Amino acid sequence: MKICAIIPAYNEEKNIKNLIIDVEKFCDRVLVIDDGSGDRTAEEVRKTGAEMIRHETNKGKGNAVSTGFARAKKMDIDAVVLMDGDGQHDPGDIENLVSKMEQTKADIVLGSRMNNLENMPLIRKLTNKFMSWLLGRFTGVIFEDSQCGFRLVKKSVIENINCVMSRFEIESELIIKAARAGYKMVNAPVKTIYGEERSKIRPLRDTGRFIKFMFLMILDRGRGEGK
Repeated sequence: MKICAIIPAYNEEKNIKNLIIDVEKFCDRVLVIDDGSGDRTAEEVRKTGAEMIRHETNKGKGNAVSTGFARAKKMDIDAVVLMDGDGQHDPGDIENLVSKMEQTKADIVLGSRMNNLENMPLIRKLTNKFMSWLLGRFTGVIFEDSQCGFRLVKKSVIENINCVMSRFEIESELIIKAARAGYKMVNAPVKTIYGEERSKIRPLRDTGRFIKFMFLMILDRGRGEGK
């Protein structure tokens, strides 16, 4: 499989260069979306062979992912792997995601951190379990870790699904619309590397956005807007 890694990055000057170097061992191409960083993220990316698209202002993860998808559609690849730019995802797990996709013929492989919860804050565990349960009830698909940003997605999926959410809700939007469109999704275990970085997710605020998003999806259900 030809794979492009899409890495949204916001103020990740400490991690992004080494992350790209490691990801290049497992992917044919690396695309970084610098989402309006105010530090040296862009300079660090330019030291590598990765392609970069820069947002002049911070537009949110959803917009960064959509920018990456738009570029990936024009590439000669089979799939994209989505990764965060903070170094919490282990590039070595890309091989596991690819193997799972090839074995199961899935269209999307969702990374699952559920075997590695020791250092995850309690509020994150609770909100993630709630979101995964709710999405499962809504779609009929079992999600172990629906909010994990580490996932492998076939190019055909991003070509046929239009995601419009601007922030972290895009991770739920993608799998809801993929479920509506009949794409096969499976889970695969991944590791999480916890360092000194602070998560950009705010559990209470982002859970509120998620509930609002789910309400909108329920209103749209059955209107044929899955693609």
